[in-house]
Amino acid sequence: MRSRMTLVTGGARSGKSRFAQRLAAESGLPVVYLATASAGDPEMARRIEEHRRLRPTDWRTVEEGKDILGTIKGLRAPHTVLVDCITLWISNLLEEGLGDEEILQRARHLADFLPSSGHRIIIVTNEVGWGIVPPSPLGRRFRDLAGTVNQILARASDEVFLMVSGLPLRIKP
Repeated sequence: MRSRMTLVTGGARSGKSRFAQRLAAESGLPVVYLATASAGDPEMARRIEEHRRLRPTDWRTVEEGKDILGTIKGLRAPHTVLVDCITLWISNLLEEGLGDEEILQRARHLADFLPSSGHRIIIVTNEVGWGIVPPSPLGRRFRDLAGTVNQILARASDEVFLMVSGLPLRIKP
């Protein structure tokens, strides 16, 4: 079965998660919210709690920061799977010490699998390359990886939305 896959991208606080949640709620399928964030500090813990409060209580939340593919493969009945977000996933993989090619390979495997997963897939990611050039090698590495992973996922997606100031702009198809 060919699944429908949507990528929602944009800057920080552009409304990506809210829009993706609306798409998930309108899907008519049970929703699995795949959260990739982990609370490494009190400020991040508050952000995660805010996201939890905004989700419908009947959605199943799976907190998995590294194995997105394995988590989705483990779902049986058709679901809407909302992955929030890819850039935190990349950060988690970098913190694990994975090399660039290994991260890109995981993104390719994800992009190859998702269209035939049997699920409605909605992926949230950030556009991180529109600002200043990061001053550190790690910052530049992250920016470059995020841009390449976003391209891989956008190619595999049926539709892509760019969020700007809370407004969705359809950029694919």
